[in-house]
Amino acid sequence: MSSPLKNTFRSLANYNYRLWAGGAVVSNVGTWMQRVAQDWLVLTQLTHNSASALGVVMALQFGPQILMLPWSGFAADFFDRRKLLMATQAAMGLCALVLGLLTVTGVVQLWHVYVFAFLHGCAAAFDAPARQTFVSDLVGEDDLPNAVALNSTSFNAARMVGPALAGLLIAGVGTGWAFLTNALSFGGVLCSLTFLRIGDLHSNRRAGRAPGGFVAGFRYVWKRPDLRAILLMLFLIGTFGLNFPIFISTMAVTVFHADAGGYGLLASMMAVGTVTGALLAAGRERPRVEYLFIGAAIFAFGCAMAAVMPSYWLFGGALVVIGVSALTITNSTNSLMQLTTEPAMRGRVMAIRIAIALGGTPIGAPIVGWVADRFGPRWALGVAAAAGVAAAIVMLHYLAKHRGLRVRLAGGRVRFSLDAGEAFPLTR
Repeated sequence: MSSPLKNTFRSLANYNYRLWAGGAVVSNVGTWMQRVAQDWLVLTQLTHNSASALGVVMALQFGPQILMLPWSGFAADFFDRRKLLMATQAAMGLCALVLGLLTVTGVVQLWHVYVFAFLHGCAAAFDAPARQTFVSDLVGEDDLPNAVALNSTSFNAARMVGPALAGLLIAGVGTGWAFLTNALSFGGVLCSLTFLRIGDLHSNRRAGRAPGGFVAGFRYVWKRPDLRAILLMLFLIGTFGLNFPIFISTMAVTVFHADAGGYGLLASMMAVGTVTGALLAAGRERPRVEYLFIGAAIFAFGCAMAAVMPSYWLFGGALVVIGVSALTITNSTNSLMQLTTEPAMRGRVMAIRIAIALGGTPIGAPIVGWVADRFGPRWALGVAAAAGVAAAIVMLHYLAKHRGLRVRLAGGRVRFSLDAGEAFPLTR
């Protein structure tokens, strides 16, 4: 294996990470199958192309990230993460199983989807910070950026396969079977967690039961202008920009008049971009704060281009650009925040990150859904483009104020430079 390629996949040399990654890719395929099936069920079977109803589902699914924030981050810092993940993965698998049975038997109603979206969100609120910080238990600090990037690669590689399989399954045997397949796929993660070599895990200092642990996480973040800038960026992008189920489904159904297979293909095309972005991140030794500004600017450009594309395939091409930029933003924030946060605070800080990135969905998804219903999905993509511009301005302000960003004209070209040194003070 060549040196650059070996460096890109170096975390896979670790047995525990390799086992975890194998189970995760199986579960990720099932997760993407369910996402597409759930969107299709709400949009075409339970409503008459109602983007607003889809926005409510997203709000219920991601709202618990904020509701559970006082407990989810502390749980990731205090409890055994492996056992916590086994509980949350089993709970999400049970939700998929019951919703699948309701759909297959033909008794599913819209309120059923609402209820199970919320229950799934509650389990996911505890799962996400534990899962993201568990990576450091598997590989340690040195390979953490690479392992985070490979996790994103796995998740987004499944994004290419899962939607396409869901489209075929929906067309062939019905929507409910995609939910049942997802329920079965959780067995992959549960098996990998069961067979990990416990003695090889990297133990980090756990949080104590001191009062005010939840508030301490916010105090820690507030003292860090770098973290504040990242979280404001994530709020803008996550609230108004990462509503892809609404954007892609409404464009597919109401603009390009595609069937379930066509919708699934668009989701897979976007995954080409996210996988590309993940592999680029995996090849980097360290994440850099400048990538956040670049990612936000390209995200805004990609959403603006997608909004005006006249054909199905050109729209799919714009989704590739959006995918690369969205992954650059989310992956860079994940790595930077984990690497620069004290280990005992990491679960709470990551829970705040996830709550802000996804918890804004209850605000943004209904608004974006209403814009899509009232003015059309192209205008909803315009909202996402505006969010990208605002996020780029936030990071530009941080770079100018705290990193000494300078702009100069040299040789007829605009040059940018920052103060020397690390983007953030690395904490060991």
